Amino acid sequence: MLCRFGWLCLAVLPLIVSAQEAGRPENPLKATVAEVIVPVTVTDDKGRFVSNLRQEDFKLFDEGIQQKVTYFSADRSLPVVAGFLIDLSNSNRLRWKEFTDAITELIAAVMPEPKKYSGYLIGYSTEAELMVNTTNDPEKLLEKIRKVKPGGGAALYDAVYMACTSRTLVNGEPIEPRRVIIIVGDGHDNASKKNIDEVLELAQRNLVTIYGVSTVSFGFNVVGEKNLTRLANATGGRVVYPLEGVYNDVAGYLSTPSDEGNYALKVGTGGYASAIMRGIVRAIEATAGEIQTQYILRYSPSEGDERRAYRKIRVDVSLPNVKVRAREGYFPYAP
Repeated sequence: MLCRFGWLCLAVLPLIVSAQEAGRPENPLKATVAEVIVPVTVTDDKGRFVSNLRQEDFKLFDEGIQQKVTYFSADRSLPVVAGFLIDLSNSNRLRWKEFTDAITELIAAVMPEPKKYSGYLIGYSTEAELMVNTTNDPEKLLEKIRKVKPGGGAALYDAVYMACTSRTLVNGEPIEPRRVIIIVGDGHDNASKKNIDEVLELAQRNLVTIYGVSTVSFGFNVVGEKNLTRLANATGGRVVYPLEGVYNDVAGYLSTPSDEGNYALKVGTGGYASAIMRGIVRAIEATAGEIQTQYILRYSPSEGDERRAYRKIRVDVSLPNVKVRAREGYFPYAP
């Protein structure tokens, strides 16, 4: 099914009845991609956004073959539909108040203009739940966030699957508005029916860019971190760690005796709370800033190969000492 922009609208495929149910022969239908959209983020060696590039500064390759860019935009704040996936498992009970504040600020930062931005809210613990369907009213999301409490397991992959299949679409997706998912959690999953490979392919087919705001505390590692990173890297997003740098500017914290552990900033003190909020604010600014500062490239693939189920993309920028982030690839045919 082609949308009005000529792009294969993969997000609606799970909602289409099968040929057998509709009384038609079950002949497999292969629809090729007419146009590929590639959001691109460019940062310098200090992590700052590079925002003065032109189309001629980019080279885009599909399976190693350079492509002709048919559309380029460097406009800030292009329309976006954002899915907020919130980890409500037991692992976040300790700092739930801080992360409630963070989610509130994040929603406000990512949805600043009702007419240009839409969002939806999915909470996941033992099961994933669509708590607020797609809306351009951020207050509906904020009202729900104020009422929820964490507890139970973590069905992260089911939440990503739900974001790609079970919400109301906005006219024009995925070209304008673009699709992003922001996961606020530690990346672990112990309750999903789906697996990471299934949902990653689904996200790539739906042209979703995934970001993570990690709830992992300073000095700790959890097995789910690599899953969160994989989801983000493969779709062109990234993961930020609000609590990672809490003690960066505190000298000798590891050698400071404390009943709560070797921490110079003690839980319950003003210094600790202030450090946590600084980390959260930086993470929100980084995530919202990236979503609103991306370059948008589109192209029509110059050649196809029906034997290749997945095609790799590479974007180069003709500047030294810059980091380029874009989706790793796409699926040219309907599943």
